[in-house]
Amino acid sequence: MSTAIAVEGVSKRFRWHGDRRDSLKERVFRGKPQHVKEFWALRDVSLEIPAGTTFGLIGHNGSGKSTLLKLLAGIHRPTSGSIITRGRISALLELGAGFHGELTGRENIYLNGAILGLSHKQIDAAVDAIVDFSGIEEFIDVPVKVYSSGMYVRLGFSIAVTVDPEILIVDEIVAVGDEEFQRKCFDHLHELHRLGTTIVIVSHALGIIENLCDHAVWLDHGKVMGLGEARPVVRQYLDAVNEDEAAQSGSVGDDRGASSGARLGSGEVRVTKLEYLDGGGAPSQVLVSGEPATFRMHFFAEEPVADPVFGLGFVHESGVNVAGPNSSRSGLSPRLHPGPGWVDFHVPRLTFQPGSFEVTTAIVHKGHVYDYAERLFDLKVRGGGTDEPGLVRLPGSWSIPDPSVESAPVGADVAEE
Repeated sequence: MSTAIAVEGVSKRFRWHGDRRDSLKERVFRGKPQHVKEFWALRDVSLEIPAGTTFGLIGHNGSGKSTLLKLLAGIHRPTSGSIITRGRISALLELGAGFHGELTGRENIYLNGAILGLSHKQIDAAVDAIVDFSGIEEFIDVPVKVYSSGMYVRLGFSIAVTVDPEILIVDEIVAVGDEEFQRKCFDHLHELHRLGTTIVIVSHALGIIENLCDHAVWLDHGKVMGLGEARPVVRQYLDAVNEDEAAQSGSVGDDRGASSGARLGSGEVRVTKLEYLDGGGAPSQVLVSGEPATFRMHFFAEEPVADPVFGLGFVHESGVNVAGPNSSRSGLSPRLHPGPGWVDFHVPRLTFQPGSFEVTTAIVHKGHVYDYAERLFDLKVRGGGTDEPGLVRLPGSWSIPDPSVESAPVGADVAEE
């Protein structure tokens, strides 16, 4: 497979002046700026993008993703290193980039087409498809300065993808469009991928990177942290983000209101802490959707307590009550002795979708409440890469009949030989 883009040891440095001179008079009387600061947006980045593949760039804001895209598009030059591209590049990097506000949408199509190196005849052949894809036919002969942001992105994306690009570079600006247009865009990206167009895309929607991209690179402060097939790189990035978030969140599962007296119950036994354990049994402030998890409820008994029932309640940040498991259904009948202890609720696969939850704990016995702490604990759930609509993942499996096996019509009698 040939290489469409080769990046070798690329670094990019930007400079800015702390005491900027904005006029000729200032430069004459005050001289050159004294305080010059440097910022390295990229450091020694090397990668290859095979022709006909889709390549994703991921990382936090300020990691260097957009800078790398602009280098690939030829907008910036690298401070050091080299970039080799093979094929005509079409790029959609910023909202309205390359548009002239006084020109109409149709005139801007011809302007952008010329910038991309197309002849007037080629643009003539493509203009109807561009206008149709954009869905803004009634405004196509209106100056773009009156366009909304959604109309800008519709027209810009339509030009970028409809002029038969060999290499398409797309920043996350597609997210500005409405839901219908986003689906239309991604359907078209899949079609371009099928036809062999090389696509480079930046997105914070990691599910898109996993589903659309063959390979990906994870950048952090301008350096390559992960490079390879898309799914493993996304998983590596998510693991790092979850670890950082857990470290910044402080102690795990801490009670955030016990001292306020916002609890009910007689108090013979009380929950002292709710701890979250990941699939490896390690405490974590952040749990991952689709992965094993354990909720460890620490308690302290003031006296012997027979047959208590332990319960948990999970309320999504939207206010929806998502789940309320309790130990009575498992047949657990413990006898608690005075002092500390804990009880575990194991989940083989966490079905919660990414989001924030408030957790309620309860210890009761036949209608008697020992302890009830409503929404006293916080839980964060992060994605495992591919997210689904809704609050929970629905466990199940898909199947389809073997097309080589013919099934008899419903209600038909099958004769034995």
